[in-house]
Amino acid sequence: MTLTRVRLIEERDQASPSQLDVFDHIAASRGGQMIRPYAAMLHRPELARAAADLGAVIRFQSGLSDHNRELAIVATAVERDCEFERNSHRPLAVEAGVGDATLAAVEERGPVADPDDAMIVEFVRAVCHSNADNDGIGDEMTTRFGEEGFVELSVLVGYYSMMAVFMKACDAC
Repeated sequence: MTLTRVRLIEERDQASPSQLDVFDHIAASRGGQMIRPYAAMLHRPELARAAADLGAVIRFQSGLSDHNRELAIVATAVERDCEFERNSHRPLAVEAGVGDATLAAVEERGPVADPDDAMIVEFVRAVCHSNADNDGIGDEMTTRFGEEGFVELSVLVGYYSMMAVFMKACDAC
């Protein structure tokens, strides 16, 4: 059991009657398990359900390739200093074909050699650090992924940023 600022509701028998429906909903969407962010968030079941549902759309109904989605998630987790998300998604990124050199550069916050990967990482870094598009990276991303892909990638960075902030506040990163 990880020591956190709020009690983690990791097992069904730890949930109150008002949390049970949401616990079951989230666990069913995550392979039968309650994972750390939602185990902390379950103290407000309606927030946990909404966050889990948005996360499920981002993860399981994505129009982005697995490679691009997982690269963006790992980059966001690194930029937001959330070890839990980085450690959870790094193996998924490797499985999706993100190269070791790219992941090492992301984790070291250095330059990424692969130009396609570099564009995604640059976009994540720009959004995480300035919320501004000073270098036209947003226009490049819209050209590359279309409006739908740009929106999805932007929401992904926002979602994983929110989860990192929440987990850091709970001392659960």
